Amino acid sequence: MRLGFGVTQPPTDLCNKAGNFPKIRLLAGEVARDRWLTREEARQLIAQCPPHLAAVVRFALATGCRAKEITGLEWERVDLDRQTAWLDQTKNGTPRGVPLNRDAVAVLKEQIGKHDRFCFTFKGEPIRWQLSNTAWLKALERAGITDFRFHDLRHTWASWHRQSGTSCDELKDLGGWKSRSMVDRYAKFATEHLSAAAARIESSGAKA
Repeated sequence: MRLGFGVTQPPTDLCNKAGNFPKIRLLAGEVARDRWLTREEARQLIAQCPPHLAAVVRFALATGCRAKEITGLEWERVDLDRQTAWLDQTKNGTPRGVPLNRDAVAVLKEQIGKHDRFCFTFKGEPIRWQLSNTAWLKALERAGITDFRFHDLRHTWASWHRQSGTSCDELKDLGGWKSRSMVDRYAKFATEHLSAAAARIESSGAKA
């Protein structure tokens, strides 16, 4: 099964005084975690989720929204005609608009009539608990996916975008990141723009 891999960092000689285990120091340019799913694995995960959780997962993969942004989304902040949602509960505290692609719109349309205020619910009530609960863990287990957090759906969304040709600047705006450096970690997933450069030293008789 194909998953993105977490980055293992070399330990330093510094130890935690209480637990006596090595502290991990990130090297320049490294990130602590880089986990994402292929589209087939995502389909398997969605298939194993109960309906309310499957809807949330699908919306996360379509928009890159964080868990609290999704569970706190209200109908008054959604315009399906303009295909836009406005978030006021963002991680960095800055409200932002989220363009809704067809997948996201489809998910929202399926939720119409379930609650007067909130878009995503469970048995007619707003979801007010952490999404990484028993239902999430069981869905991961049934799908055969290990070491995967709900927030890794955002990494998956960003990785898919870069693989599909979305620029880092576009991704920054789509994901609501404040700085370009926060999305440069995904640059490695798109190398098409370097193909011409790589071809400059090809042997004259080389064939693809």
